[in-house]
Amino acid sequence: MRRSEERILTTHVGSLPREPVLSDLLIRDELGEAIDRAELARRGESAVRHVVERQTASGVDVVNDGEQPRVGFQTYVAQRMKGFGGESRRPRPRDYVDFPAFAKWAAARSPRRSKVSNAPQAIAEVVYDDLDAAEEECRMFRAALSGLATQPVETFMTAASPGIIATTMLNAHYDTYEAYVFALAREMRKEYELIADNFILQIDAPDLAMERTVLFHDKTVAEFVEIAEMHVAALNEALVNIPRDRVRLHCCWGNYEGPHVHDVPLADVMPVLTGAKVGGLSIEFANPRHQHEYAALKKAKLPDDLILLPGVIDTSTNYVEHPEVVANRICEAVDAVGDRTRVIASSDCGFGTFAGSEMVSEDVVWAKLRACRDGADIATRRLWG
Repeated sequence: MRRSEERILTTHVGSLPREPVLSDLLIRDELGEAIDRAELARRGESAVRHVVERQTASGVDVVNDGEQPRVGFQTYVAQRMKGFGGESRRPRPRDYVDFPAFAKWAAARSPRRSKVSNAPQAIAEVVYDDLDAAEEECRMFRAALSGLATQPVETFMTAASPGIIATTMLNAHYDTYEAYVFALAREMRKEYELIADNFILQIDAPDLAMERTVLFHDKTVAEFVEIAEMHVAALNEALVNIPRDRVRLHCCWGNYEGPHVHDVPLADVMPVLTGAKVGGLSIEFANPRHQHEYAALKKAKLPDDLILLPGVIDTSTNYVEHPEVVANRICEAVDAVGDRTRVIASSDCGFGTFAGSEMVSEDVVWAKLRACRDGADIATRRLWG
């Protein structure tokens, strides 16, 4: 994993907006409707090429495929792995319970989107014995990269953590929740190793913070931390053959514009995050509920072998951050880490978490990523003199 040796590098968390026809095809495919699979493949390949070109045009250093071929950042797993069926009954987040008017407003914003609260559940042994879809996604990304006049500094591809899969697609087969999580880890290891052989692997693990207010909202913080530690133990088992500097871990409190009043503090989960066998941590710092969390990061002291990818642009509103604001956030992150080379400016979360539920207009996304680049340039001048 490259460091910001000569200037502040920029990246983002992974998902990018999909064009409407592709989103519709992905949603219909997830629903089991008959679709033109050749058209889906063509649309997916074209979309990957488009977002790769737009990332580089926006000045992003570390790029990915925008998760264009996937219906959701974690629910895609049910389409690649055997053992899923039926429908989960995922609890509503605390925000949606405590603020019913907000919940109604939020539902109206995305009337048609991929499955989230009603995703499939585990009804048999989960088995990942066909990597064709993952290999095809890697091929699409490599093809898009080959068409660029100038190659990016680095490339990455995302994959869902065992914990977020287990908390989204609930267990209706295994004797215990823990057995289910470790079964997922053993199978996801195959996808992780495939990705890491081609690109930097990013593990998406909002379960390590967000789930405190969703599946585990009835647990104490201490009980939640114990569960999160088990999730990380399972993840580490899945990453056993991958060098830690080939892996970055994304953790967040949920990619939605909402109250977030019940979010677990970063200080409580930092020991969990640093227990993961990864080389970089991607954490939200731009949203209004967590802009103060640099204090907790500084107090915890990020281990010397970890890179921080702080969120310096928000992913749930259409405000375009001023580059000076971005620069201030980057410099605050550097101050907390104590090393300018171990900070890569990023976004809070993804811009296209689920097909059909993008909250930021595509043209605004590119403007935000350009603001991140411009802010990183300002921060570079401040930090390198």
